[in-house]
Amino acid sequence: MAAQAQSARRSERREEGVKSPRLSSTAVIGAMGVVYGDIGTSPLYALEASLTAAGAPTDRIAVLGVLSLIFWSLLVVVTLKYVVLIMRADNEGEGGILSLFALVQRTMAAGNRWQRVIVMLAALGAALFYCDALITPAISVLSAVEGLQNLSPDTGRAVVPVTLVIMIALFAIQSRGTERVGRVFGPIMLVWFLVLAVSGLAALLKNPSVLVALSPSYALLLLAQRPGLSLGILGGVFLAMTGGEALYADMGHFGKKPVRVAWFTLVWPALVINYFGQGAMILLDPAAAHLPVYQLVPVAALAPMVLLATAATIIASQATITGAFSVTRQAIQLDLLPRLRITQTSAHEHCQIYVPVVNWFVLIAVCVFVLTFRTSAALGAAYGAAVAGTMFITTLLGMQLATSQWRWRRWQVAAVFGPLMCVDLVYLVGNMTKFTEGAWVPLTLAVMMFSVFMVWRSGRACRLGFSAAYFWR
Repeated sequence: MAAQAQSARRSERREEGVKSPRLSSTAVIGAMGVVYGDIGTSPLYALEASLTAAGAPTDRIAVLGVLSLIFWSLLVVVTLKYVVLIMRADNEGEGGILSLFALVQRTMAAGNRWQRVIVMLAALGAALFYCDALITPAISVLSAVEGLQNLSPDTGRAVVPVTLVIMIALFAIQSRGTERVGRVFGPIMLVWFLVLAVSGLAALLKNPSVLVALSPSYALLLLAQRPGLSLGILGGVFLAMTGGEALYADMGHFGKKPVRVAWFTLVWPALVINYFGQGAMILLDPAAAHLPVYQLVPVAALAPMVLLATAATIIASQATITGAFSVTRQAIQLDLLPRLRITQTSAHEHCQIYVPVVNWFVLIAVCVFVLTFRTSAALGAAYGAAVAGTMFITTLLGMQLATSQWRWRRWQVAAVFGPLMCVDLVYLVGNMTKFTEGAWVPLTLAVMMFSVFMVWRSGRACRLGFSAAYFWR
């Protein structure tokens, strides 16, 4: 049945004349605006949050240790795990946890015990990703509007109303398609990454000794010196890579090559340079530990920097919005959701789609979050728990795919996925320490969404008269 469905989809694509994604400068720049908006704005808060969790924002060991943790986390989790390894697992060009599940299930016999676990893991991972798609736009836009208070403290009362107006405008343009949105957002994010790199490099050249943090020994030293704070520190460091799962889900909108080229040529270098530039500046001037990104630029450039950061954080929402569209279509194909109207927004890229119901559902949920929490700080405790769970499940499914489809030997699977699983588990536990502070919100929503997925799949199986094996297929 899976083979017939795959053949039918290929036929539809041939009839529609939809071409597979291709590498071009437009696609690379578009990927920067759509795929990397989330992870690209993490320098605004990740280092400061991690140093605060360490209890000594200006301590040399804390600064070097956090920088080391961020560098190695970006290298291992985002670069090696997602960009190099997991992005190999595309389902006819589409990415995301449900694409990974679709690939895994084709290699397994229906009805066995592990197959049932795989179905439930995939449904839970998709539910967790949806919850991340609800929180990311709210916290991103709130932090953007709050940043304007650096220019005028009188804007405090207008934060929530302005945020709601921006959210409505952002979701209203989604129907224009990922390609058009990318053409608008891509150049802005290109400028943003260039500014991150240049401003970080200027500070780094003044104190290049901070580069010793490239050694993992400083990360281990920090965690060893502060064992009671280690999980909190890891929870802060995790903010530097929260867009990892979204970039995999958004892969189908532009293709793997543009996404990889954007990461290796600009996004990753700019992030690393800026983080180390922030650290170098803090070691020279401890007062710069508060909002360090803004401290990197001259006073005369502060206003343009705040406005650029505001635009970038608004764009950060785009990665999870388009990711939600992709995951929704995959959920429908796997009988986890009922059929919904899906609009193809590009004549060239098969995976560029728009799902009206999901778009407006996410908008309503985001507005509820904004009206309920009202500040990005209040939402911060809830942020990260959902995506940490999705990342852990992605590693489990990737391990199964490497065994069954890629034909890796057991020692190869253990050597590659074993360390990745340990890292994901550590960050998952670190985010669970924020459960009572707000992490319970996305986890509760994920349980509700997971129930919807499983009830719908069970109902479809009963209505169509399929055997129990279909339910777990």
